[in-house]
This record gives sequence, structure tokens and C-alpha cells, in this order.
Amino acid sequence: MGIVAVAEKAALESKQRALLDSLSGMGGVIVAYSGGADSAYLAWAAHRVLGRRALAVTADSASLPESHKRDAEQFAQAWGIRHEYVHTREFDNADYSKNGPDRCFHCKDELFTRLEEMARDRGIEYVVYGVNMDDLGDYRPGQRAAKLHRVKAPLVEAGLYKAEIRELSRKAGLATWDRPAAACLSSRIPYGTPVTIENVKIVEKGEEALRALGFRQFRVRFHGDLARIEIAPEELPRALNPDMARAFTGIFKPLGFHYVTLDLEGYRQGSLNEILPAQAVR
Repeated sequence: MGIVAVAEKAALESKQRALLDSLSGMGGVIVAYSGGADSAYLAWAAHRVLGRRALAVTADSASLPESHKRDAEQFAQAWGIRHEYVHTREFDNADYSKNGPDRCFHCKDELFTRLEEMARDRGIEYVVYGVNMDDLGDYRPGQRAAKLHRVKAPLVEAGLYKAEIRELSRKAGLATWDRPAAACLSSRIPYGTPVTIENVKIVEKGEEALRALGFRQFRVRFHGDLARIEIAPEELPRALNPDMARAFTGIFKPLGFHYVTLDLEGYRQGSLNEILPAQAVR
């Protein structure tokens, strides 16, 4: 191993020690846990140093795919992590359902309100969530909600980036280390189109069908009577053939879409943010 590689390994191990020390010093935490790579690593780290004093909590919400809930449960069971659900009611909030650019703020505001209540009832001082250093450069209104509720961000405090979290997860033997990026189902609905339980469940059915076809990283964007499918660039060649086109049509037209399109730019995070004016994402 070269000098640079040794230095990088030492720096990464130092960040993990800083994370574990920080969590240990909290005494007890509730981890906002979706089951994705970041929150799973944070839940694992909290469990490692706090044991039963760490509680991973997943939102029981229509915007979280059932497959994600199953994955979250399986991971928690595999590692002996305390895991519970909390019911959230963001769809009852008109400011959320109208789906403005600040939708994510209202979602996280609801989640953190419920987690605060749970923490207070359980005598737990801290609520933490899995935002990382890369997230700080993106448009994430949910981070404003975290600041409002004083939710701590241990991965950021340790200076951890997404690739580093994946590497540390891989070294720890966590099955989540290469899990594709995930986001709530409401993120598939363009701003200004009302978010409803009905339309997010339509999206979920479409995405489950794409997963069954063997695709790994994708999104179904809901544009009224049109479905726009984003598939990771490395997987696009498989999607770009007449047989797959017929398969896509066979999936999405029965779900109520009149038109089915494949986005030639492929999957990219935050594609619905691309049309927002610059002042909206500041």
C-alpha cells in the first residue's frame, strides 16, 4: 500500500472514530432512519457505541416505498438495532400537498416534530439524521427543518462524504454500502402538481415493476398523463430497444398514463430542481 493510500485510510478511520466518539458522548439518540446507505450507517454506528440507548425510527408514511420499509426492517434485524415506526401526517398539511419548492421542509418538519415528541416521551436527549457533506451543496429544504428542530448531523460533524460512508459501510460488512440513492416518492411529482397518496402509489407501482425488470437506479417522474422514466446512464443501453419499450408501455399504460417516455439524459438526482429559478434554491 502506497503512502497516499495509507494516509487516506488513516484519515477515513479518524473520521469514523470522531463519529463514534460524538455519538457515544450523546448518551442516547433517536436516529431518523429511512434504510438508505447514510441513515443505515448512522444507525449502525449509534448502535455500536450506544447499544439499546440508540433507537432507529422510520417514518410510516405513504411517501416511503414499502420496499424501503422492508429493507430498513431487515437491516435493523440483521444487526440487532432497536427499530420502530412513527406515523407521520404530512399529507394532511396543505403546505405539503400543494407541492411547492419547499415541500421537503414541511415533510421533515412533520417527521422531526414526531421524533421530538418520541424523544421527550422516552427521555432521549438527541435526535440525529443522516445528512452528509455532499448534501450541503444541494437544494435540500429539509436541512432548514433540521436546524429549526435542532436535529444533529453527526456525519457532517465528522466531515464524512457519501463515498466515504459507502467505503466505511463496505468495510463494516453492511449490505447497504452500495445501495442506490433513494428519495421519498413525493420527489417524483413536479413542483406545483399536488402530491396525493394516490399519485405517489402509482409511482411506487411503476418503480416496483422497473425493479422487477432488473433495473437498479431509476426514477419514475409523474407528469399527469405522462410518465417520464429516468434510468442510470450505464443501464440506458438495455432500456433503449423496442422490446423494452413495449415492456415499459405494458407497465405504465395500465397505471393510467396515456404517454410513456424515456429521458435520454438518464437518471440524475434532483432533476425536478433543474427548472426552479435560481432564487428558489438559495
